[in-house]
Amino acid sequence: MSSSSFPALLLAGTFAQFADRLALDTITLAATQAGASPRLVGLLVAAQSAAWLLVSLPAGVFSDRLAPRDLIRFGGALIATGAAAGAALLAAGHTGWLLAATSFAAAAGAVVIALSIFVLMPRTVAIAELPRANGRLELGRAVFSLAAPLIAGWAVSRGQGWIGLSLCALAGVLALVAASRLPGEHPPSQQRLPLHLAIVEGGRFVARHPYLRPIALCAIAWNLAFFAFSAIAAPYAARVLFLAPERIGLATAVYGAGLLAGAVSGATLIARLPVGIVLVFGPASSCVAAGLLALAPPALGWPALALAFFLFGFGPILWFIAQTSLRQAVTPQPLLGRVSATLTTAMYGMRP
Repeated sequence: MSSSSFPALLLAGTFAQFADRLALDTITLAATQAGASPRLVGLLVAAQSAAWLLVSLPAGVFSDRLAPRDLIRFGGALIATGAAAGAALLAAGHTGWLLAATSFAAAAGAVVIALSIFVLMPRTVAIAELPRANGRLELGRAVFSLAAPLIAGWAVSRGQGWIGLSLCALAGVLALVAASRLPGEHPPSQQRLPLHLAIVEGGRFVARHPYLRPIALCAIAWNLAFFAFSAIAAPYAARVLFLAPERIGLATAVYGAGLLAGAVSGATLIARLPVGIVLVFGPASSCVAAGLLALAPPALGWPALALAFFLFGFGPILWFIAQTSLRQAVTPQPLLGRVSATLTTAMYGMRP
C-alpha cells in the first residue's frame, strides 16, 4: 500500500472517533437533562462503551484475515445505522434500554474501524514515521473532540439531542465513503486457527512481551478511572456545581483542547524525550486532574472542571501516540490485529 492511502485512512479514523465521542457526550447530557438518575446515565455509558469490550477481540482476528477496506466500510455502516436509530429514539423522548442498544451498535462500528486502521498504518508509512502519522490521526480526533461537547451541549440545551446523533450517523457515512478510496488488498495468507485460539495467540504475545504487558496493565487502570469519571461528570457538574448544559459542554470541550495540544506537540516530544518518560507522564497528569477537581470549591467549579478535562486530554494523548507507535513497531504483521484487539480490550474494555 502506498502512502497516498494515508489521507483516506486519516479521514475514516477521524470520522469514526468523532461519531463515538459525540454519541457519548450527547447521550449522557440528554439523559441527564431528561431527569435520568446517575445510575441510568452510567448504564448508558456502559452500553455505549461495551462494544470495546465485547467486539474488540473477534474484530481483531478478522482484521488480520480480511481486507481492511471492507471492514472499515462495514464499521461505517454500523455507525450510520446505530446512530440514526438512536436519533429517532431521542426525538421521541426515549432514553432507556433501546437507546443503549443503538449506542452499542454504533460503537461497534468505531471499534472495527479503529482496529483496521491500526493494522493498515504500518503498511502505509515507514516505522520511523509512525509517531508523526499517529499524531496526525490523533490531531484529527482532537479537533472533533473539541467540537463534540459543544455540539452536544448546544443540541441538548434546546431539547434537540437527536441532532447530535444525526451528525454521528453522517460521520459514519463519511467514514464509509473515505474507505472506498483504500485499496482492497487482503492480508497475506496465514494459518487459520479457530477464533478462540487466534484470540489467545494475540493475548499471549502481549502477556509475554516486556513492553506491551506493562502498557496493557496501565491501560486497564487508567481507563477504569477515566470512564468512571465520564459517567459521573455530567450529573456532578449539573447537580453539585449547578452548571447549565452549555457550561458543561464548554468545559468538556476543553478536553478536546488538551487532546489538540498533545497531538500537535506529540511527535516532537516523543522524538526528544525517553519513551518511558512519556508513558509515565500520561497517567500522572490524570491523577493531578482528578485531585484538582475533587478539592476545588463549588465557586470554582467551572474552571476546575475545564482544567481537569484539559489535563485528561493532554497527558494521555501523548501516552497513546507513544504506545501505539511502539506496539506497531514491535508486533509482527500477522499479529497486528489481534495484538491491537488485546490492547484495545485493556484500554476500552474497562469502560462499562
